[in-house]
Amino acid sequence: MARVTVEDCIDKVENRFELVLLASHRARMISNGSPLTIDRDNDKNPVVALREVADETVSPEDLKEDLIHSLQKYVEVDEPEADAVPMVPNTSSQQQQGGTEVNAVDDSAVEFDRMSEEDLLRGLEGLVPPERKDDI
Repeated sequence: MARVTVEDCIDKVENRFELVLLASHRARMISNGSPLTIDRDNDKNPVVALREVADETVSPEDLKEDLIHSLQKYVEVDEPEADAVPMVPNTSSQQQQGGTEVNAVDDSAVEFDRMSEEDLLRGLEGLVPPERKDDI
């Protein structure tokens, strides 16, 4: 590659390795039929891609996004989260609405037991295995 072209691009893309990735991706895009943003001047596709980055006719950020998108095999779709639905309704707070019974659960009453690791180990050590029945 032309040294002058690479040195011109370092202002736009500081990392030389990233510059190589972006320029090679743009060169592949050009060979697949993407329109040129500058005159070719009898240059090959990698040099044209570097000149486009140096002249700022293509955005390095857009090239980076396009490169990432082209390498993705699975695109994650952001789906809205489902509202929290209680598994067991609290029967103490039943309400009557329009002739139908509605269960309302108060999430503020939910408490979690906290147990230290030592308490858990002591509890497990105190367990007695069930007696075997040799009926077979």
